[in-house]
Amino acid sequence: MISAVRAGDAHAVEALLSAGADPDARDEHGTPALCLAIETYAVEVVRLLATHGADPDRCGPDGVRPLRKAVDSGSPAVVGATVHNTAEWRRHREAELLEARSLARHWYETGVEAELRRRTGAQGAAARTHVQDDEYTGVDEFSLGGTAVRDGHAAILTELEKALGLRPPFEELLERALTRPDQQHATWAASTLLLSHRRDRETWDAAAALSADPDPVHRLFGTEVLRLTHLFDESEEDRFAAPTLELFLNRSAQEQDTAVLTELLTGLAEHADPRGDERLLSCAGHPDPRVRHAVAFGFDRWAPAFPDTVRKALVDLMADPDADVRQGACRTVADSRDRAPELAEAMAALLDDASRPVRVSAVHGLARHDDERCVEGARRLPPAPPGTSYEYDLDEVWRYERRRDGR
Repeated sequence: MISAVRAGDAHAVEALLSAGADPDARDEHGTPALCLAIETYAVEVVRLLATHGADPDRCGPDGVRPLRKAVDSGSPAVVGATVHNTAEWRRHREAELLEARSLARHWYETGVEAELRRRTGAQGAAARTHVQDDEYTGVDEFSLGGTAVRDGHAAILTELEKALGLRPPFEELLERALTRPDQQHATWAASTLLLSHRRDRETWDAAAALSADPDPVHRLFGTEVLRLTHLFDESEEDRFAAPTLELFLNRSAQEQDTAVLTELLTGLAEHADPRGDERLLSCAGHPDPRVRHAVAFGFDRWAPAFPDTVRKALVDLMADPDADVRQGACRTVADSRDRAPELAEAMAALLDDASRPVRVSAVHGLARHDDERCVEGARRLPPAPPGTSYEYDLDEVWRYERRRDGR
């Protein structure tokens, strides 16, 4: 068990736990498996151990409990895996959550580098590297004096407050996000996600006002909160859908900042309104590939057929200079119900694309459109680079052959 934990091998750990291994196993120094996993940022291993009942009070030789160790790590993903059941923690461990919240706030207010220097006594600048913390967000990792800490403490603070049932003000969550103005950073994401789930008039009004702010970073934050509010609202009422759509239509016609425009177009696509298609079409030739990518992904793929103007735009985008744009347009066509010959021809033209992911998407799309060329396209694919995860899109070729042979 200890060897598997040290290696970060989640599959081996899961197999051992399922076979009855002790989740509280210790290494030769007396450090519990849970603490070892936290120290090495092995998020899935932490989650497995916590789920299988690892003792949250069991300390190692340093006397530090797992939750405190997780907060010190600066990894929101590790903390989330440690506190795997917030309802259980709130019933029995509220005092420890409050203590963890104070610790996260201390790191956030002091700053990672300053606190690292205080704890280690080391001088000089810390080494800084951007790392992926979970599937969707990243953080920066600081190394100094032989110790590494990630800078996700503001996000950890936000998540712990959520677990405690606290409600930090909109302005405070905005202030935290602005310390890391990056949509892919865990700190920004924690603030926008928390606000989007409130779905109340006060929050919507604050975000709407911010979306017209002179500062593009403020506009981006407000726009993302509004977009996510609609995206995650699964109620029949969805009372903010109509005003958000109108706001996005108005703002997208005026917006000059690329990041904000991309967010607005992504939001319009999620509303599936014909007026949104008009705005998307107007941006199909935008000089920034991020905007063109949002356009390529944005058209309503559930309609029986694309309008002629949209069909032409998608054909053009499948020949875009940017590989991500080509792939996005190809995926939109692949998932659509439109079987126009020119769309199939545009996908077939990508079977020899310089980008392997684009070629995979073209094979997938042709298979979904019952086009025999997918078989040869799959056969001619170059080998996947080492470490490539399983390409489920290629399974569509097998399904096509089943349908073809069944006929």
